[in-house]
Amino acid sequence: MTNEQLTQATQPAPRVIAGRYVLLGELGRGGMGIVWRAEDQVIGRRVAIKELRLASGAEDTVHSERVLREVRTGGRLNDPAVVTVYDVVSEFGATYIVMELVEAPTLAELVSRHGPLPPTQVASIAQQVLTALQAAHDAGIVHRDVKPSNIMVAPNGRVKLTDFGIAQTADDPRLTVSGTIIGSPAFMAPERVAGKEAVPASDLWSLGVTLFYAVEGTLAFERPTTAATLHAIMNEVPYLSRTQGPLASVIMGMLIASPEARISSTQAQHLLTMAANAHTPPAAWPAPTRVAAEPARTRTPLWIAVSVAAAVALLVGGFLAGAQWARPVIDPALRPTLTYGAGGDLPDFQLGSYPCVTVVVQGQQSIPNDSWVTCADLHYAEFFDSATAYDGSGSDAVEAAYPSNLRAWAETRCAMTFHSNAIPDQVRESFVYRALIPSPQAWRTQKDDQYATAPIRKVYCMLAKADGSAWTGQTAGELK
Repeated sequence: MTNEQLTQATQPAPRVIAGRYVLLGELGRGGMGIVWRAEDQVIGRRVAIKELRLASGAEDTVHSERVLREVRTGGRLNDPAVVTVYDVVSEFGATYIVMELVEAPTLAELVSRHGPLPPTQVASIAQQVLTALQAAHDAGIVHRDVKPSNIMVAPNGRVKLTDFGIAQTADDPRLTVSGTIIGSPAFMAPERVAGKEAVPASDLWSLGVTLFYAVEGTLAFERPTTAATLHAIMNEVPYLSRTQGPLASVIMGMLIASPEARISSTQAQHLLTMAANAHTPPAAWPAPTRVAAEPARTRTPLWIAVSVAAAVALLVGGFLAGAQWARPVIDPALRPTLTYGAGGDLPDFQLGSYPCVTVVVQGQQSIPNDSWVTCADLHYAEFFDSATAYDGSGSDAVEAAYPSNLRAWAETRCAMTFHSNAIPDQVRESFVYRALIPSPQAWRTQKDDQYATAPIRKVYCMLAKADGSAWTGQTAGELK
């Protein structure tokens, strides 16, 4: 007998599951079990088999129901980006789920090996994952564990969303193991951290965190402990430094704290189509850096928030100047940003108390006090959002350097709100928007009023009709 024959004779026979699935090798393992590469001997097809064993402390009934739910969930979905489930087998004290074999790295592995991915690639991945989630949501299924390690990316760009093991359907009871968190803490939406049930918008939040990781190379909310991570999810706002335009709008739109105001799947797909086809911005655009901003967690009617801030009158200028700006934009509805304050496009201001203005405002012109009205009157522009780009006090606030990416950050903020539920879908197509940022001189010296101790550091977002006409009624919906 030759050495080769002797070796073959002494090797253990491969494991066979259900008399037809031959286990060929291990693909990976985790806390829930092992994933095998296998071959279906009946039809000659290579498959993946997930071997699930009972977790410590789990009840047999809970475990069995969760496995059956994953099989039922996978079997109900028919989308190219969803891994197909073929069979389920209980044998040898374990449960085996037979699935479509996808031999490709996960998004987590890609970022770990290569660092942050190009925005156009991230947009393409996001489009495919979003179609899978839309199919699940249309079937009444919430995935509940969208994260980079559950997204497989093939060399040809095809994407598969895996692991519907903790998915929840409308007609299934919620199954949990006492004392455990269902899902990955760093990707959990605020409403789930608060103890509420997962909803489709919760998956969008998790996808937003995943896309943030893909484009930045870091996890937006992960902290040294689970408690710190959950606190960050509830209280902190992450900021993008490596992308802008539609993709940034999608990511930040998905990371809106309130699920009701979070960007919808349809809105996200529209922006992702633009992002996937976008060209690299011209070199003249400022390179992004991180800038701290004030979280906007309280969802009050927007025009009331503006009145309290006494900042509305700073925001209207230049909507209709049109051709004077040569800088290209990525989002067709986004108009080039204006600067306000000394040395800016709008150097002089008269503060108003309402969100809408009755005059067509050009650059180098102030807004008369009596032109600010309630939106029930005929008006040409309307405020719909604001944010503090730097919030400090004392000498630190005065000495803060003018951010090189302030323009891009403000445009991302305005795009995020414009493409969220703040602007009704049925009216968005006839409107344009733009950001207004302080000029460098205003950033250093200009104050809101004589009692202020620090310069103005706010950015603002304005709406106008695309055709330059006036209208009545408040366009931005009241955020509750």
